[in-house]
Amino acid sequence: MFLRPARELSEGPVSLATILREWGRIGCIGFGGPPAHIALLRRLCVTERGWFSESELEDGIAAVNLLPGPASTQLAILCAWRLRGPAGAVVGGVSFIGPGLVLILGLAVLFLSGHPPLWVAGASAGAGAAVPAVALQAAFGLAGASWRRVGAAGTARARWAVYLAAGAAGAATVGPWLAIILAGAGVIEVIARGGAGRPGHPHAWVAVAAPGAAVGGLAGLAWVALKVGLFSYGGGFVIIPLMQHDAVATYHWMTGSQFLSAVALGQITPGPVVQTVAVVGYAAAGIGGGLVAALVAFAPSFLFVIAGGPHFDRLRSDARVQSFLTGAGSAAIGAIAGSAIPLAMALGHLWQAGVLVLAGLWLIAARRGIVTALVGAGALGVMAALAGAPLVH
Repeated sequence: MFLRPARELSEGPVSLATILREWGRIGCIGFGGPPAHIALLRRLCVTERGWFSESELEDGIAAVNLLPGPASTQLAILCAWRLRGPAGAVVGGVSFIGPGLVLILGLAVLFLSGHPPLWVAGASAGAGAAVPAVALQAAFGLAGASWRRVGAAGTARARWAVYLAAGAAGAATVGPWLAIILAGAGVIEVIARGGAGRPGHPHAWVAVAAPGAAVGGLAGLAWVALKVGLFSYGGGFVIIPLMQHDAVATYHWMTGSQFLSAVALGQITPGPVVQTVAVVGYAAAGIGGGLVAALVAFAPSFLFVIAGGPHFDRLRSDARVQSFLTGAGSAAIGAIAGSAIPLAMALGHLWQAGVLVLAGLWLIAARRGIVTALVGAGALGVMAALAGAPLVH
């Protein structure tokens, strides 16, 4: 059983200093998204230190996949919680998130300045142009496992296709109301599998985070960040259309091209893409806004793990929870793919379309890495800028 108290470890409780050092190291080198984070945690906790068995770590991965929010970040928090309880969870989670947060805020200051150097503006425009292709690659990478999860029944697979299409359409058109589509897909799947809602039903909490009236200032920023933290089903990209609508259309904190740059920064820095919200926070209210946005966005992950950890085994065996996640997860994958449409529409120049095509070929046809795609696209942007290509949109 993965969720046992730390005192049962044969070598005794792991020190907070060890968690601070090791989780911080992963936070510094964790480039490449969730697969890289999970591999680093496996090497540390299973292979090198022997704190958990392979099956115990797999149980942890399955547990965090029950939750909304950045799964690899929640796995880091869960592993630290398992070693030293709530204090370990806080130290491990902050150590894991902190390095990427500091780096992305530093890059936000550079990339979102009023008059950035020409090469910076070019790199920003080039890397931003590749972001729609990154979204499509993320969706393709998740679709296979989701398809297998629904089973072989024709009606279940038909529902999967409907949820996928609904999520894609929602991400492309309705922006801030996407959360309702995700929750609705989950509820429909629960009903379709014979688990009609009762008190305590796993989808009951979603009404709390449904889009509300627009408010300004830090309150508005906190509201956007809370939605980000609560609706990252299936991967951080699912919240991109929601963030884009709020940051660009509702509050006008940044332009469409600046938002593309923010997403690109979230991909090339260590840590989850959810850290994009810190760039949005910086655009809204400076460094303080970036820190507030990150705090609010990641707070649900800490609360879910610390308060819910002892109950994860029961939740994993609950058929209603699994049904809800099957429906909501399918819609989330569609939303990730659909987010490519508004992201592509934010591109302002023809040369960026060429960069997008090249990035798509690199990521989807050649199946190469996201970081190299974004760095390469940024380099093309620098060359375009130095050659006199238009950058302002």
